[in-house]
Amino acid sequence: MEAMAIVDFLFRWAHVLFGVTWIGMLYYFNFVQAEYFKQAEPAALADAKAKLAPRALWWFRWGAMFTFITGVLLYGGVHHKGVLNDYIILGATMGTLMFLNVWLIIWPAQKVVLGLAEGDASVAAPKAALASRTNTLFSAPMLFCMLGSPHLGYSADHLVAANGGGLGLWLAIGLIGLLQLNGMFGKAGPIATIRGVIHMSLALAAVCFCLILFL
Repeated sequence: MEAMAIVDFLFRWAHVLFGVTWIGMLYYFNFVQAEYFKQAEPAALADAKAKLAPRALWWFRWGAMFTFITGVLLYGGVHHKGVLNDYIILGATMGTLMFLNVWLIIWPAQKVVLGLAEGDASVAAPKAALASRTNTLFSAPMLFCMLGSPHLGYSADHLVAANGGGLGLWLAIGLIGLLQLNGMFGKAGPIATIRGVIHMSLALAAVCFCLILFL
């Protein structure tokens, strides 16, 4: 039992370590690099796209990959222990969508933007930007749910039964699904600015918490 506890802790530690790398790079892209690219001189911009951005994207996408892998293993362990709750399910849902956005939308589009793959950069750039903004939108509620799962979710009212979670969970998942569809096919709207995406991310965390808590 003690050995299993150590293994469980190591996977949790690795999950957080990879997650810090991933989300840290996500915030760097959205709050620092994107704003710099808007103001950079042509020569500096070309140099950054050739040398800086590919390196940053390497850490970004592989941080996402290993966060996801360790997360899946931890999810299986939590399910096996019978302590799966609405917060974990919702956080894992957002984390999975964020991972898929990285590998299926952001990275393929960024390869076109950086000239690493063929395609229309004028189409790829806004597509990558919207998916990245959507991941930033999901980041605060996802982290809230992951941290809330052991502190807010182990009461009898919030343990997930065999037939699924409560109404609040399903409403929250539905809302996240709509936001994901917007991130794929819609427009940035209020999350187009740094201030807007931060405010909307915090508001989404509050909405998800209230849905699970009261419904």
